[in-house]
Amino acid sequence: MAITGKKIVITGGAGFIGSTLAGRLAEQNKIVLFDSLARNTIQHTSLQNNTNISLVQGDILDPLAVTKAFEGADIVVHAAAIAGIDTVIKSPVRTMEVNMIGTANVLRAAQLAGVPDRVIEFSTSEVFGSMAYRVSEENQAVAGSAGEARWVYAVSKLAGEHLAHAYFREHNLPIVTLRPFNIYGPGQTGEGAIQIFIRKALKNEPITIYGDGTQIRAWCFVDDMVDALMLALECPEAVGESFNVGNARAVTTIFGLAEAVCRVLGSSSEIIFKPPLSADIELRIPETKKAEKLLGYKAKVDLEDGIRRTADWYRVNVI
Repeated sequence: MAITGKKIVITGGAGFIGSTLAGRLAEQNKIVLFDSLARNTIQHTSLQNNTNISLVQGDILDPLAVTKAFEGADIVVHAAAIAGIDTVIKSPVRTMEVNMIGTANVLRAAQLAGVPDRVIEFSTSEVFGSMAYRVSEENQAVAGSAGEARWVYAVSKLAGEHLAHAYFREHNLPIVTLRPFNIYGPGQTGEGAIQIFIRKALKNEPITIYGDGTQIRAWCFVDDMVDALMLALECPEAVGESFNVGNARAVTTIFGLAEAVCRVLGSSSEIIFKPPLSADIELRIPETKKAEKLLGYKAKVDLEDGIRRTADWYRVNVI
């Protein structure tokens, strides 16, 4: 089912994933980007000049603003959140407020607007805890230790996921939850290891790793993430389901990632190590068979190609 002639509201729409999705949908739909503009990726794109895209500056903690933005919407994609380990540790209260109360406002507004087609809600791979190897959607979620700021993000996103599916069961809101695993690519702002490493490597500046660098991740290019989003919008069987989204073939340690970035970009950056700032996730690799079976999803971009494509963007837009 092609997505055409729809009004689509994307919270966090001026951010990394939201703006990439908007670019994919804008040709044949009316897109509303609802965003606080704390991180503004669209300033580096042609999206701000697209007549099918309108930008509404607002906060998901403002229920009246959210409700107004959702009027007449056919589809809502809820991508707005507080994320990034440094931000979460510094502002745990705001993280909980935005990710839980903000999500509650979004879901309530979507219900009041009678959004008919789809409400996509973003959770996180961090709900699986510090050791997550080939985890499927049925694996038990882990809340983490109370009082450890590192887990505030995971807990807040897990609460939002539970609430979203409660709206599906109780109010028939057409919910789909996606659990992204380490998304990276052109347009990423703020935190994120790959974009930080690439920006340092392009300048031949030292790359800092916190901890011993043995933490293992599976890296998913943003175009693959948006492919999953499009499939979740188009597939009727997706409603009421949660899906892992990632690339289990693009796996490396954090140290291996830094080495790969330097090798691919021909950088002379020195890799240095510092003590960890907080508790960390040692292993995070998804199982995506459910998304493959129900949605037809399969990640396509390998890590080295993704690094090159991301670096090309930063050369033009940032460096």
